[in-house]
Amino acid sequence: MLLLAVSPTDTNPNTLKCGYRLMEQNPQSQLKLLVTRGKEQGYLTYAEVNDHLPEDIVDSDQIEDIIQMINDMGIQVMEEAPDADDLLLAENSNNTDEDAEEAAAQVLSSVESEIGRTTDPVRMYMREMGTVELLTREGEIDIAKRIEDGINQVQCSVAEYPEAITYLLEQYDRVEAGEARLSDLITGFVDPN
Repeated sequence: MLLLAVSPTDTNPNTLKCGYRLMEQNPQSQLKLLVTRGKEQGYLTYAEVNDHLPEDIVDSDQIEDIIQMINDMGIQVMEEAPDADDLLLAENSNNTDEDAEEAAAQVLSSVESEIGRTTDPVRMYMREMGTVELLTREGEIDIAKRIEDGINQVQCSVAEYPEAITYLLEQYDRVEAGEARLSDLITGFVDPN
């Protein structure tokens, strides 16, 4: 949406009490207006950026990327408008509408390239997994050795505990007598019976 200043006698139903009229615009012209305004003022507020972004941009990463691009164009994005003294000290540069249009097109193209982004947790997980470095053969071997060492430590700890030995022997006797199945006691064991 774009706010246009109107005359006090305007009877259009889209005219607001403050003397502005809401107009629908395409995303590129909204961003062009935003960049032009930022170059004229020398700054933008987060509220201004938020108000001029297309409604389909709700992802915080996309918004941060847009703000970063605006900062890269030499337009500061601030929490609130600076006071007059700060504005006088800031360097003013005169830029053409073509510069603003080019900058808006750049920001919009980056936003459109981000359209593939989603809030679907499964897709987000898969995208994040794609950024994780895969294990090398050496890395897999190292992890396998650490797992094996951990299993050996557990077995040694269990062997030092007398009640565990007694329990294992009782279970062995139950399996021998046919009262229990070995697959119920040992993981990874396939009982052919």
